Amino acid sequence: MITYEYGNPEADTVLIQPTGEHEMASLENEVREIEKRTSKEFRFIATKVENWNDDLSPWKAPAVFKTEDFCGGASKTLENIIALCADKNRKYYIGGYSLAGLFALWAACQTDIFSGVAAASPSVWFPGFIDYMKTYKMKSQNVYLSLGDREEKTRNPVMAQIGNCIKEEYRCLLENGINCILEWNKGNHFKEADIRTAKAFAWILNNDSSGERTTRLSNL
Repeated sequence: MITYEYGNPEADTVLIQPTGEHEMASLENEVREIEKRTSKEFRFIATKVENWNDDLSPWKAPAVFKTEDFCGGASKTLENIIALCADKNRKYYIGGYSLAGLFALWAACQTDIFSGVAAASPSVWFPGFIDYMKTYKMKSQNVYLSLGDREEKTRNPVMAQIGNCIKEEYRCLLENGINCILEWNKGNHFKEADIRTAKAFAWILNNDSSGERTTRLSNL
């Protein structure tokens, strides 16, 4: 796994984002956008995966778009990421966009090493994921969720459930006492992914559990 680092390498706060080749060109802009939205110092580590569908899917599932199945390689990816979190004096957050956002939510059910999850437009339509989240408790106390307001307007019958799924995910987190928010962005899934992910990380940095529970949701 290749890593790319940005921000302050000495910062006590570390943001970790699994990323694919298609996101590499926008990472620097994403980091700049995070810096605009928070006064917190942070170290940003992008972990590049070799195969997006294989390395970020928590279990095997048939293809829902084109012909590439999901091979369920997330456990190995998580092992590699946990190895980056060895300094117990630092605070770690995990996040990402699309399938990486789904991976971040799943990862935070596997380990309590992450203080927060920044899941921007996460692929919570993934087969069996909502049922999984109802069964396994989220171990992070801070979760940001977002979705584009046109993402559910698709002819793909699986992906068209994304709106209902993310609302269900949000309810589940609130019921378990998680400090969380669901924010709606303008546009479809492919609009301003770097900006949306930056907003997600900035919210987590600015709203890490202070004893208050966020319960805002529009258009539930």
